[in-house]
Amino acid sequence: MTTALALNCTLKPSPDSSSTGVLLQQVLDALALHGVTGEEVRVVDFDVRPGVLADMGDGDAWPGIRRRVLAADILVFGTPTWMGHMSSVAQRVLERLDAELSETDDEGRPILAGKVAATCVVGNEDGAHKITADLYQALADVGFSIASQAGTYWNGEAMHTVDYKDLAATPDEVASATATLARNTAHLAALLAEHPYPAP
Repeated sequence: MTTALALNCTLKPSPDSSSTGVLLQQVLDALALHGVTGEEVRVVDFDVRPGVLADMGDGDAWPGIRRRVLAADILVFGTPTWMGHMSSVAQRVLERLDAELSETDDEGRPILAGKVAATCVVGNEDGAHKITADLYQALADVGFSIASQAGTYWNGEAMHTVDYKDLAATPDEVASATATLARNTAHLAALLAEHPYPAP
């Protein structure tokens, strides 16, 4: 069975409501239609230390999250937009994933090769396209594969205060992008499970 882990990089700790969490759940629901089971982790609820090692010691909570990343076939990376950029929590997660560049499997492939990543971005300001591009590059750099159109996002009206979680209904364009993300990401994950990348 294909599995997914959704990392919610909101700045809001639980139990505060999270627009990022709303869109991530919609992605997980869409993936479920393709036989993918998943769960969400709100990173800010854990003491993830700064650094670029797999374990920064002294109570660092990243190793536990890392185990869940490695166990999943699909990583759904979600972040809000702050001042036109991804959240500081999202940046920290990328920095922690940098450690995987030096990790390989038994056949010498990058340890994250064969896993698939997708992105979701929310915010009531511009920035979603730039954040998606930054996430694509970073996630591909550490070994994830990214399917066609594997990003979904919502930008609220500029200089207004409506959040995604406050909408009465999901905009058709967002629902369509989310459905495409799920369909293509599940498809690529199944292909890579059947046909892994060649060993060096």
